[in-house]
Amino acid sequence: MKLADNKATLSFSNGSPSVEMPVYQGNIGPDVIDIRKLYAQTGMFTYDPGFLSTASCQSGITYIDGDKGELLYRGYPIEQLATNVDYLDTCHLLLKGELPNESERTDFHKLVTNHTMVNEQMQFFLRGFRRDAHPMAVLTGLVGALSAFYHDSTDINNPEHREIAAIRLIAKMPTLVAMAYKYGVGQPFMYPQNDLSYSGNFLRMMFGTPCEEYKVNPVIERAMDRIFILHADHEQNASTSTVRLCGSSGTNPFAAIAAGVACLWGPAHGGANEACLNMLEDIQRQGGVSKVGQFMEQVKDKNSGVKLMGFGHRVYKNYDPRAKLMQETCNEVLEALGLENDPLFKLAKQLEKIALEDDYFVQRKLYPNVDFYSGIVQRAIGIPVNLFTGIFALARTVGWIAQLNEMIGDPEYKIGRPRQLFTGSVKRDVKPLNQR
Repeated sequence: MKLADNKATLSFSNGSPSVEMPVYQGNIGPDVIDIRKLYAQTGMFTYDPGFLSTASCQSGITYIDGDKGELLYRGYPIEQLATNVDYLDTCHLLLKGELPNESERTDFHKLVTNHTMVNEQMQFFLRGFRRDAHPMAVLTGLVGALSAFYHDSTDINNPEHREIAAIRLIAKMPTLVAMAYKYGVGQPFMYPQNDLSYSGNFLRMMFGTPCEEYKVNPVIERAMDRIFILHADHEQNASTSTVRLCGSSGTNPFAAIAAGVACLWGPAHGGANEACLNMLEDIQRQGGVSKVGQFMEQVKDKNSGVKLMGFGHRVYKNYDPRAKLMQETCNEVLEALGLENDPLFKLAKQLEKIALEDDYFVQRKLYPNVDFYSGIVQRAIGIPVNLFTGIFALARTVGWIAQLNEMIGDPEYKIGRPRQLFTGSVKRDVKPLNQR
């Protein structure tokens, strides 16, 4: 973080003395005004609901330029990573700052593979849930419970503990997600198999059974790996900020990641692809492709209350770079599985066509986002809609850990403590009961 050539001056119309504040420059992106001494100098706070104009930390992990539609992990464009490396290489990059060389790659892949099993007693914990519990409710509990099974890596201030907790979380998340799924459908749990890739192993644990050998489809394996890469990190979003805030208290890494899982569950965040598929299924029930035009007209009518899910993005004011990559994968998967004529997928293609051609959507830059395509891909693979957010949590775990570790290593980090603009009652006295 380096000082800019200029300073910011805050002046007041009531005659109070003006205040000078330093301005810092990042390597790319907007400069920031340092307001840390504002309260001490003026007795005032800034007011920024949702922290949309506030940098809560300095970070060297992920950079997004929403206007250009650009996403960089440690400086590498997401397009290059999704095309040239696999998910575990991306994990190495996010955690350690660099892509692995050949020997580092071998060692890192082996390390993760050797930690994929979970403690056998996790099965008994899992069996305490109802069979029809939402997988995200189950997953929040399972991730939080890891700290009860692995007490030898719960000291967030110990670098060795943080490193082993990171590997354990990345390695065990696919096992936990698959266990949550198997439990819900009443099938036996499948143990991890070390000779498979990270994504191939996950698919086998999800869809394999002890009755016969499961053969991993390489197209599906690649698609799964790409979903993981595209969701691995996304700067200071709600769940990442939650993990940082939770971790700032010194809690253990498993608890901080469980907080991230809970935050991700929200339909405005990780639940967006679930909400998108639910929208497609609603249109399908109302008449399918023939009703798409009518649905889109309702979307344009502000009074209809009908929302278009899976289009547009809060950060990307242009095309979501992850969506282009996911669109390619979507077409590959549908073709490989012979699902191009599936009614729901035809409906999705019609929706996509209108959004990309209709002036109303084009002018507002309401392009399909990554959630639109990843939801379609996951449904095609056979992942149930209510597990979509669990897949997202699995992929995002490495980003959360990288951000958490970066925060712990930052000499400027403090326990999070946002301020407020108080609008409640002023001080008053309690009256006796007969006078209230």
